[in-house]
Amino acid sequence: MDPWGLTTAGLLACVLLLIFFSLWSQEFKRGKLPPGPTPLPFIGNILQLDFKNIPASLSKLAEKYGPIYTLYFGMQRVVVLHGYSIMKEALIDQGDAFNDRGIIPVLEDIHKGRGVVFGHGERWKQLRRFSLMTLRNFGMGKRSIEERIQEEAQCLVVEFRKTKGQATDPTFILGCAPCNVICSILFHNRFKYNDEKFLYLMKLLNENFQLLNSPWSQLYNLLPAFRVYLPGKHKRLARNVEEIQRFILEKVKEHQKALDPNNPQDYIDCYLSKMQQEKDNSHSEFDLENLLVTGSNLFTAGTETTSSTLRYGLLLILKHPEVQAKIHEEIDRVIGHNRVPSIMDKQDMPYMDAVVHEVQRFIDLLPINLPHAVNQDIQFQQYFLPKGTTIFPLLTPVLNDSKEFPNPDQFDPQHFLDMNGKFKKSDYFMPFSIGKRSCLGEGLARMELFLFFTTILQNFSLKSVGDPNEFSIRTNRFRFSLPPYYQLCFLPR
Repeated sequence: MDPWGLTTAGLLACVLLLIFFSLWSQEFKRGKLPPGPTPLPFIGNILQLDFKNIPASLSKLAEKYGPIYTLYFGMQRVVVLHGYSIMKEALIDQGDAFNDRGIIPVLEDIHKGRGVVFGHGERWKQLRRFSLMTLRNFGMGKRSIEERIQEEAQCLVVEFRKTKGQATDPTFILGCAPCNVICSILFHNRFKYNDEKFLYLMKLLNENFQLLNSPWSQLYNLLPAFRVYLPGKHKRLARNVEEIQRFILEKVKEHQKALDPNNPQDYIDCYLSKMQQEKDNSHSEFDLENLLVTGSNLFTAGTETTSSTLRYGLLLILKHPEVQAKIHEEIDRVIGHNRVPSIMDKQDMPYMDAVVHEVQRFIDLLPINLPHAVNQDIQFQQYFLPKGTTIFPLLTPVLNDSKEFPNPDQFDPQHFLDMNGKFKKSDYFMPFSIGKRSCLGEGLARMELFLFFTTILQNFSLKSVGDPNEFSIRTNRFRFSLPPYYQLCFLPR
């Protein structure tokens, strides 16, 4: 490079550095941010993160800086909350200030702040309030939804019987069941497991979770300013979401032709009726685009998270035969072999209830949680958090708190049982997060997990292929903890 080019490059670098440090110093002039490691220009603190286990990196920083500290992902400021007390203080005690959604760049590019999961402000409030009410009216926690789950659980039994006790990978079938439950809520119909369109949707959902959990996706999220210029898998993620929304749009058009506002059959019918009611309201958020994004939110979150929990759960039960034996004893005593399990059985099955809770605690499916953001300038403890600051309320340190859960690295249903064998609740059990941004489908997921696990174990004994002690539980942990590949045998009881 000629001297003039070197001089120009040097001056440009100096200008950029001055801009960076000017912006950084301005933050401190506005108020005292929580402590944290000094960021490098443009890349922030990403060199201090282990991309194979980001939650562990964040916990290590908490040992040095305390339960609340500041990080920079590129130029983006993030405040990390580490531990139960600080989580409760922020998301419950001051929940109104912390209820905005922090931005996940690769998903913000796709959803643009629409939908019930990634929406902001009044849009999010309207869509969440409507969705919670609609799901309750269609039986979340009531008989109608329970019957749909029971029907799907029996379909699981039929499919597993077809394996005739041979080694099988349960991934596909355990994905179909929760996906069909969501389909029944959204569209009022389920699909056969060999339906071509259904298979294609399952492929898109599975691929998207793999993409979101890839190192490349994390790099784009940690350095959002550079993602526009980088090729990669984030563009395939966008195409897959568009395909899912295209499928939902087809269903919406079918519903529009047959809509009876006085007799809604599913979530889409209710939403379309709401659109009609608010067509003259200029402040309404009930439009077609929000329906497509919200529908894809429910479809995606309601399928893959429950499916992954089921796959993890069966693997953990395989690795702990003493747990399987106790589950079988309780099922035989409370339900028997001829009656379909119901959600009412849970009150008489503390061990099964404890197993389901311990599966969710142990696998820590969403270790760093979905990001929050503060919607106003606030004083929090002795610190100042400017409006728009992204908040990472970590779930891992709460679900693995050694005072609440002795030996947290061990899978042990006793964590949720008292001395008399009765189920024991814990405020530290928050796999769905807490506060006003907690998981919309928590009630549905709880019911599915209990009924699916109970029905499978009522009908089958699980047998491992090879030595179960050699199965690895932990995989690379980025935004999600995805279960490893494994096979097992379903032996009819």
